[in-house]
Amino acid sequence: MWSDVAEAETIPVPAVPGPGVVAVIGLGRLGLPRVVQFASRGWRVLGCDLNPRVVECLNGGLLPICEEPELENELPGLLERGLFTATVNIGEAVARAKVIVVMVPARLDEHQQVDFQDLDATTEVIGQALQPGSLVCYEATLPVGTTQGRLRAMLESSSGLDASQEFFLAYSPERTLLGHGLHDLRTYPKIVGGIDLRSTRAAVAFYRSVLPVEILTLASAAEAEFTRLIELTYQDVNIALANEFACYADEHGLDVMAAIAAANTSPAAHILQPGVGVGGHALPVYPYFLINDTPPGDPGEFQHLRMPRVARQINDGMAEYAVQRIEAAAGSLWRRSVLLLGVACRAETRETTLSSAYLLQTALWRRGATVYVDDPLYTPAELHTLGFQPLPPGRENEIDAMILQMAHRAYQNFDFRKFPRCRVILDGRYGLLRERAEDAGIRYMALGDGREDAAQCLPPVRGKARS
Repeated sequence: MWSDVAEAETIPVPAVPGPGVVAVIGLGRLGLPRVVQFASRGWRVLGCDLNPRVVECLNGGLLPICEEPELENELPGLLERGLFTATVNIGEAVARAKVIVVMVPARLDEHQQVDFQDLDATTEVIGQALQPGSLVCYEATLPVGTTQGRLRAMLESSSGLDASQEFFLAYSPERTLLGHGLHDLRTYPKIVGGIDLRSTRAAVAFYRSVLPVEILTLASAAEAEFTRLIELTYQDVNIALANEFACYADEHGLDVMAAIAAANTSPAAHILQPGVGVGGHALPVYPYFLINDTPPGDPGEFQHLRMPRVARQINDGMAEYAVQRIEAAAGSLWRRSVLLLGVACRAETRETTLSSAYLLQTALWRRGATVYVDDPLYTPAELHTLGFQPLPPGRENEIDAMILQMAHRAYQNFDFRKFPRCRVILDGRYGLLRERAEDAGIRYMALGDGREDAAQCLPPVRGKARS
C-alpha cells in the first residue's frame, strides 16, 4: 500500500536541507553513478572507498572502470567545480555530511546465508561519526527488516543518538543495471521507505533534490526492501520458466523462441529469454535473502516461496543441460577441447561475479574435456587470474566444440573458419549469426531449438544451487 507523505505536511517534522554535503560510501559500479548524479544537482559529494587506488584514480579525474561514457564525460567537470572529492576516510566524510548514502552490499557466504560483515563494519564507522539531524539512507539490496532492525540498532548504539528523534534513517533500493547507472537513475521511479514518517519525508526531500524522476513512497523501510527483492526474484523465476520451456521444446521438437515471441504478443505474457545460466552479483544472490527468511517446513506443512527455491536450481542446472546438448550432438567429450565464448556475466560488461562460465567449465571438466575460453573484454593474463585458460594463438585447430556463454557484440562477426576441427556450437544466449557458423561447416544449435538430438538430453539438474 502506498503511503501518502503529502497528507502529513501539517506534522512539524524537520526535512534535510539541500543542497549540502552528501557522503556516498562505496565507489563501485553502483556508487559512482550516484556521485555524478548528486553532484550534477549541486550537492557537494564526498565519495568514500577503502581502496586507495580507486580514490587516487577518481581524484585524478579517471574512472577505475570505464563502462559508462556519461560518467567519464561528467566526472572531470565536477572535480574542477569542487563538487566531488574521493576519500578513504569514511568517518570524516560522515561527520561533514547532511546525507549519507550507503552502497556497501550484504553478501552470501558459502552456505548461502547472508554475510553482513562488510555492511556491519561500515555501519559501525558511520554511527561513530554520525551527527544529529543527518539522514542515513541504505541503497544496496538487503533482507527484509534489516534497516529497521539490525542497522538501526547498530547506528543508535555506536552514535548514542535516537533514530526516532535525532537522525533520519531510510531505505531506497538501487534499481540500476551495471553499465547503465546514470541512465537508470534518471529514468526509473525512486522507491523510498523510512523507519517512520519523519525519516520517509527527509529521504523524499533529498531524492527530489537530486533526481528528475517520480519518488514512490512506501509505508516502511521493510516494505521498500521487500520491493527490491520482489523485482529480482521475479526475474530469476521468469528466466527459470523460460528455461523449462526451452527444455520442453527440445523434448518435443519445437522452437521455443518462436513460441515465446508469439506468446509475448499478448499483454498477459512477458516471458524472458532462456539461457545457459544466470550470473551477476544480483539474480543468483538476492533471491536467497527471501528464501532464507522462510526455511523449509515439515513435509506436511505449507511451504512459502517454493518457486524461488526451484528457480535457483533450474537456472544453475542449465549449464549441465547445455553440456548434455553438446554431448548428444558430438559424442563423448573425454580428452576433447571445448571453447567457451565469453566469461562475463553480462554482455559488454567486465564483470564475472557468479558467471555461468564457471558452471559450464566445471560441467565440462567432469566429462574429461579440456576447456579454453575467449572474451574480447579481457586480456589473457586477466583470464588466467579469473581461473580460466585462454585459447593460445595457433591452437584453434584443436577445438572440437564451442558454447556461447555471453553474447558480446564482437561474436556476431566471429570467424568460425579458424576452427577447422570444430563440429558443433551451442548458442547459449541467442547471440550468434547461425549462417556464419554453418558457412564454416559447423553445426549450429541453440537451447530450445527442438533439434532431433535434443530429446536425448536429461532435464536440468535439480541439485543444490550454488551460493
